[in-house]
Amino acid sequence: MKKNEVLQQLLKEKILILDGAMGTMIQNYKLEEKDFRNEQLEDHPSPLKGNNDLLSITRPDVIKAIHQAYFEAGADIAETNTFSSTSIAQADYKLEHLVYELNYQSAKIASEAAQEFTAKQPHKPRFVVGSLGPTNRTASISPDVNDPGYRAITFDKLAEAYTEQIRGLVDGGVDMLMVETVFDTLNAKAALFAINTYLEENNLEIPVMVSGTITDASGRTLSGQTAEAFWNSVSHGNLLSIGLNCALGAKELYPYIREMSRHANCLISAHPNAGLPNEFGEYDETPEQMADQLKDFVSHGLINILGGCCGTTPAHIRAIADMASQFQPRTLQKEQEAAIV
Repeated sequence: MKKNEVLQQLLKEKILILDGAMGTMIQNYKLEEKDFRNEQLEDHPSPLKGNNDLLSITRPDVIKAIHQAYFEAGADIAETNTFSSTSIAQADYKLEHLVYELNYQSAKIASEAAQEFTAKQPHKPRFVVGSLGPTNRTASISPDVNDPGYRAITFDKLAEAYTEQIRGLVDGGVDMLMVETVFDTLNAKAALFAINTYLEENNLEIPVMVSGTITDASGRTLSGQTAEAFWNSVSHGNLLSIGLNCALGAKELYPYIREMSRHANCLISAHPNAGLPNEFGEYDETPEQMADQLKDFVSHGLINILGGCCGTTPAHIRAIADMASQFQPRTLQKEQEAAIV
């Protein structure tokens, strides 16, 4: 059976577990500037510390160990270390020329870890999803309050940057692609356009996930959409799943996941933060607290793929996996089917 067929079958049988935060885990290593450099980058003029995606090239041992820790904790799916691996985001470090290598190596590292765990536990195959972050530009909002018509990026430039990222991820061996932490739906549409074009041109079938982010208690994305409106804007994308991540903890995210589950005719994912950040920007929610709050998501049949975002660790993923194993995944309801035009 092909890996995609295995994935589709598993999604009918159980809630699959996505991994947790990459940045939280990297912080534990207390890395310095030298860790973000290798021989090729020894004389690079810009500071590189904090460019965590670069570690897939300079410290692949760290990234692989993090993937292994999440798989050991019960994750079924690992996200690649590529949240900022576009030429747009890497321009801040003057590393646009490394974009393909960043994505290829990140996918390769995660795929190697997944293959190792699948070989050890054939009854629990592991998968890799290529992470396409939102970039640090927005296509539908002006960054200049004095010039509301100005845009820092165009749709075509975004699509071009995402295409370069997708090529590296696919060549590196990802099983899925995920447009994640979407705050501007137009950026996401550029990513989906790039994905669909690339897959069609290369005669490939790779499942696509989309995960937006509700920025505050208004229940809207940064570009102003409700969860339902966000779904309607990307529903044309032939998606494996739609979901929400980041910005909020599980308790705050619940009503928006419930709304999305009510309308979407595909699978639903969620990977919230470990609560809301404290005054120091840290996340205090324990694994047990987070798993208990996420129980509402699965007990009401809202979820197919569940994981963690900022502040989450392998301990959080273990607690979430143990809890979720007691519940069945979301199924498409009759009323949802009737609502599909």
